[in-house]
Amino acid sequence: MTGNLYRGQTGLPFSSALRIYEPLEAYPADQQDTLRTAGARGASRAAVENAELLASLGRITRAGGDPFPTGRTDLVRVVAAPPPGGTAHPAPSAAGAGTEAGTGAAPSDGGAPDRLLYCPSQLVLRAGLAANALMEGIHGPLAQLLIPEEQRDKHQERIDEVRAHAGLGRVHTRASTWGIPFSWFCLFQESDPTDVVESEGHIVTVRIRAGIREALERVRYAVAHLALAAPDLDMLEDLTQLTEWLELFHPGSVVELDYGAVADKVYPDDSPLDVRLGIECLAEGDMTGAAAAYRRLASRWIPIRQLARAS
Repeated sequence: MTGNLYRGQTGLPFSSALRIYEPLEAYPADQQDTLRTAGARGASRAAVENAELLASLGRITRAGGDPFPTGRTDLVRVVAAPPPGGTAHPAPSAAGAGTEAGTGAAPSDGGAPDRLLYCPSQLVLRAGLAANALMEGIHGPLAQLLIPEEQRDKHQERIDEVRAHAGLGRVHTRASTWGIPFSWFCLFQESDPTDVVESEGHIVTVRIRAGIREALERVRYAVAHLALAAPDLDMLEDLTQLTEWLELFHPGSVVELDYGAVADKVYPDDSPLDVRLGIECLAEGDMTGAAAAYRRLASRWIPIRQLARAS
């Protein structure tokens, strides 16, 4: 499994992520050295993803019943991006899961050098948020049995320590299992830089990136039109929360949608186009067009979400 991410994901729930990569100056001074070191190492994305996967599997089999990350080996993802206003250059359309190129900052097409942008995993904070959501959900009683109160209290001490050193901070990653929220697709268009990572005839993941300025323009457009055309739509609340989250970050940041293993089931994927067409149709009062766009989305994603309830 250490050399093949696809094989390591087999049998696990589909998990997708929406990540924000910020420039070095957006982080507290005491965190910048750690991030700079991660960028200098130039580790491939495959190596980072494999390390995170192995660490997560190790935690759930750890003796003592503590499934929470300690933060001692928190990982950092690094991408190279053109300067604001520059031309984006996508990575090659396909790469082996064990041979993805490391991150570099060479000039794109002879212009200004690409910037390195950083996304820390923040596993301590994210695990705490996930545990709280689980406790408050319909599976709360079961979660209390699986995660003893003693371990939850111990992890709260870790969260308090992280926040004491880095302030409240911004959570750079949103995760979703068994499908991608339709609201996330509003941030991207089919012309955005896209990496398709393949191994042994399977798609390991697809990653789409957009500048945060462009992403904010797109999501604000969607919010404005839905507020007028469909104010009761659940997606409007999701988009409003997404907008507020994006506004927390540096204007030179990049947003990445990482499909994860679900890409092998849905890619090539027209979901960003279908979501945009659906919103435009609603804004124009074209209910037939909006319904057609939703049917295309539903036929693609409902079977994926049903897998969460499969035995």
